[in-house]
Formats: sequence, structure tokens, C-alpha cells
Amino acid sequence: MNELWVIVPAYNEEHGITATLAALAGQRDRDFTVLVVDNNSTDATVKVVRDFALAHPEPRIEIVTEERKGTGAAADTGMRHAIAAGATRLARTDADCLPAPDWIARIRAAFDSGLRLVSGQLIPRTDEGVSLLDRTVVRVALEVASQFGKLRPGNQDPRYLGPYVMTPGCNMAITAELYEAAGGFPRTAIEELHEDRALVNAVRTLTTDYGLRRDVRVYGSNRRVKAWGVRKTLAWYADHRYKPEQVDIR
Repeated sequence: MNELWVIVPAYNEEHGITATLAALAGQRDRDFTVLVVDNNSTDATVKVVRDFALAHPEPRIEIVTEERKGTGAAADTGMRHAIAAGATRLARTDADCLPAPDWIARIRAAFDSGLRLVSGQLIPRTDEGVSLLDRTVVRVALEVASQFGKLRPGNQDPRYLGPYVMTPGCNMAITAELYEAAGGFPRTAIEELHEDRALVNAVRTLTTDYGLRRDVRVYGSNRRVKAWGVRKTLAWYADHRYKPEQVDIR
């Protein structure tokens, strides 16, 4: 049984999840298990995953279902399923993301260096028809948000043992023991809470063994930028200051 599992929450991703699974199957280090958590999809997501798994024996791919709506709920179900199956190291990406070919190898190296929570570098995808200018604005905004996060009042507390590190849920890894000690991802919907930020702040009350590794790279989807534009997308990520009627953009 692999000690490293990759958790992939998925909701109605029949058109995009194949690319994510192909990126995972193309890892240089394939000694891991993929767990897709179907968040009660109404399309053919589960069939697409099963068909891919049949055609690609490595890495091993499993599927579980979480009916409660939310990235936090789905990710937490996946993490705890993996731990129950013997996982000691957990990674997460999302079903619209493309991990770099050395993603697993870099995560493993970060763990071996002593980190218990690994924050990776999120880079906008280039294959979705979004302009270079918009992608550049998003990338700069991510860097600004990362620095601002260290100063914002919501990330300040005497209980915290170390500085805030912005950790995207689609590009992070954590040891099983720390995940459980920190209480895991809040079982929330994406519009309710940034579950990745909540987990990081819980970790900060327990240890300083966490950090950013820019060589742990994932290319994230720009589909919200296409649907909402850059300004509204950035407002959405800034504590949901933009509240769209439709959150789950497909």
C-alpha cells in the first residue's frame, strides 16, 4: 500500500478531469494512489474516471462519493479515507488543475526535508483561451495576496507559532498525523469559507514545520476569469467580496 495519496475533489468535471488524471499518470514518480472524491456529480464524471483508471494501471486510482456539497467536505472525506487506508502523506489538487511532471517527486523531497505541510506554487494554465495579460494580472495578484496574507488581521493571533503562508488547496501536501491534529479541512462549501486558509491557520497553532516550495508547481484553471473577468475573480478570492449567482463554473 502506497504511503502517499493524492486527493482530487471533483464535481461535474466530465470534460476536464481527464487532463488532470493524465497529468498525474505522467508523473516521473508514480508510487502513489489517486483518490477522486465525487462530490455528488450529475454528469459522467465517475464514468470518465473509471474508464481512465481501466486504461492506466499506474498510478492506482480509486473513487469515493461525498454527497455533502463543498470542496472542504469532499477534500476532508478524501483525506480521512486515505488515512484509514494507511496513508501517512497526503497531497491535494483539484479536478481542473495540471500538476507539473515532477510534482510528486518535489512533494516527496519537501517532506523528506522535514516539512509536515507543503505549500506549492500556483501558476495559471495557458491552454484555456485566457490572454497573457489576464494571466499575468492573476499571477501578480497571487503574489500580492501571499504577502498581504502575512499582514491581514485575520491571520494574526498570539497562538500562531509561525508566519502565515498562503497555501492553495489545489497544490498542497500534509502529513496524516498533522492533518488529524489540526482537525482537517472544514467540511464547508466553497462559497462559505476558504478551507485551505482555515487548515493552514490551524496548523500554525501546532508547529512551524510548514513552508512554501516554489518547485512544487500546479497549473490552475482560469475558467472563473473567462466567466467573470479578472476584477470579479480577484474579488471572489478576496474573501468572496464578489458573490456570483453561479459559483461552480463549468
